[in-house]
Order: sequence, then C-alpha cells, then structure tokens
Amino acid sequence: MNSILLENKSIIPSKVVCVGRNYVEHITELGNEVPDEMVVFLKPNSAISTTLKAFHQECLHYEAEICFLYQQGRFSAVGVGLDLTKRALQSQLKASKLPWERAKAFDGSVVFSEFIAIDTIAPTLRVQLKINNHIIQQGGVELMMIKPNEILSEIQTFMTLQDGDIVMTGTPKGVGVVNQGDTFEGKILVEDNILVSKKWLAQ
Repeated sequence: MNSILLENKSIIPSKVVCVGRNYVEHITELGNEVPDEMVVFLKPNSAISTTLKAFHQECLHYEAEICFLYQQGRFSAVGVGLDLTKRALQSQLKASKLPWERAKAFDGSVVFSEFIAIDTIAPTLRVQLKINNHIIQQGGVELMMIKPNEILSEIQTFMTLQDGDIVMTGTPKGVGVVNQGDTFEGKILVEDNILVSKKWLAQ
C-alpha cells in the first residue's frame, strides 16, 4: 500500500476523494458547465506515487490542488497535490457520458507533498504552482465555489471517510501538459507564509 507523510510519520490513505469543477475560471478554461451539485470522483491507494510522470499511455496534464488529510472527524492537516489527468481520454469519456476513472484513477495519477497539521482552515489558505520557476497556477479558499468544511459535510452524506484519507478540493485555472524534464514546485500558503512546499522533476 502506498503512503504519504504527516510531519515525517507515514500514513496509508485508503482512498483519495477528489472534488471537480470547484473554481469558476478553471471550469471556463476547459469549456465545462457550472455543476448544480458538487462533482466527486475517487482515486484508489494505487494511484498515489512519489514520481511525477509526463506520460501514461498518453500525455498527462497537471492540476495543482489544496489537499486535506482526514483524521478523527475533521481535516487535520494540509498539503499540496498534483492531480494527473489523461485529458484526451477524459474528453472522450465525457463526450460519451461515461465515468472518468480511466482518465483520473490510473496508477501514478497523483503525487503529494508532506502534510502539515492545522488547527483551523484559514480563509486565506491558497495553493501556488510554479513550473520552471514561473507561477502557473494559484488560487485558494476564497475562490472555491464550495469551501472545505462544506466539502467535508457533503462527502459525509454519502461516504464514510477513514482516518488517513485525503480530500483534494479542486484546481484553479492554469492547467496544462506535463513536459518531461520540467521542474514543478507546489506550495501551500496562508497569505505570504509558506506552510509546505514540494518540488518534483517530471519524468
């Protein structure tokens, strides 16, 4: 089973719960409609990787996200994650009104930073992604259509979260192709204070 780190302690998530279409500008850039209800999909434990891959049967796209670790009934820690997507396949599946798992839940389809414990979720919490030292994505709680506590409440109306599960809260605008050799740096910040950061070299 794959694991993540919470302040140097290894934790094994049973699953990763992902929220889609939670930033209006990202919805617009992909030409999607604003959903009436929260969009949710899952990644299994086998999707978690420490290697950022540029290719898995087709070119992959990155989506940087604020991610929360669930423990004892609440979001107890925060980290940055990259949701990797087979965009061409996802577009085909959406056009055929089929589920997204083949495009979203494949092995190696998500990488995470270390997670850092939090007491509360600051309204100024945000994610930033740099590629080759250029800021490509940034956005946070204030831009989310559905806020973190609302996300948790909605998930719990139909699904049991286990301690150690991870919830990804959606991506701001600026998604694109992972190019082999590019350096990715994801950060979680509160105002200008960095809570956690992680660098990946795309393979």
